Amino acid sequence: MPTPRIVALGGHEFRPRPGDLAIVRHLLDLTGADRPRVCLLPTASGDPQEGIGSFHTVLGGRDCEASHISLFRLERERVDLREHLLEQDLIYVAGGSMLNLIAIWRAHGLDRILAEAWKRGVLLAGQSAGGMCWFERGITASSGRPKPARGLGLLPGSLSVHHGRDPQRRAALLDEIASGELPGGYALDDGAGLLFEGTRPVEAFAGTRGARVVRVEREGAGAVEHELHPIPLRQELPAVDPAIAERRALRRMKAAAR
Repeated sequence: MPTPRIVALGGHEFRPRPGDLAIVRHLLDLTGADRPRVCLLPTASGDPQEGIGSFHTVLGGRDCEASHISLFRLERERVDLREHLLEQDLIYVAGGSMLNLIAIWRAHGLDRILAEAWKRGVLLAGQSAGGMCWFERGITASSGRPKPARGLGLLPGSLSVHHGRDPQRRAALLDEIASGELPGGYALDDGAGLLFEGTRPVEAFAGTRGARVVRVEREGAGAVEHELHPIPLRQELPAVDPAIAERRALRRMKAAAR
């Protein structure tokens, strides 16, 4: 049986920037496939065309098969959700509202499909809400003030994201863990990630210099942060001019929609 694997990212974008590209290359390498099939789930932000276009732009110059599923456009972009997702090597979940993400997935049965894909060895990955959704709990700002929210529970404990640039989210995480309302877990800076095999973390990495991976645990009446030592990923420059790559990706998306 294949080993279930998940990569949680604190923050990442499909942009032609060295740190973001380094993470893309690392995710593709982790699949172990010669020509990996990669599907984007941009549900948490309402399936924005700009984000979908950026995904296809970045992956367009790589030896992979990129696709996306827009749950908000299924009446026009019809797809068998289970069949398509189970045939992927990598499923990437974009950021946005974690509360909306979980609710919409459950309405479409994606919570069960993704759990099945995970057990079958499809690499699951995502950033921000797309990173927290795999855990028991996360710290989300979906309703304004950062507070705990339930995830799918494939991974034990909690995750918080944007740790270095969002002091309110960090404070909420520490307060909730200190009070015992939130289980201990991890916090990730933008540009940092954690790889889990089964439910065990096996690799911390950083595509951005200085990006941190932090273990947060309850100790006594407080919460304590223990910084880990992420592996720095080799930086990568764009292979082609971003404007050219974007035009190519838009042509591919229009052709696929015909």
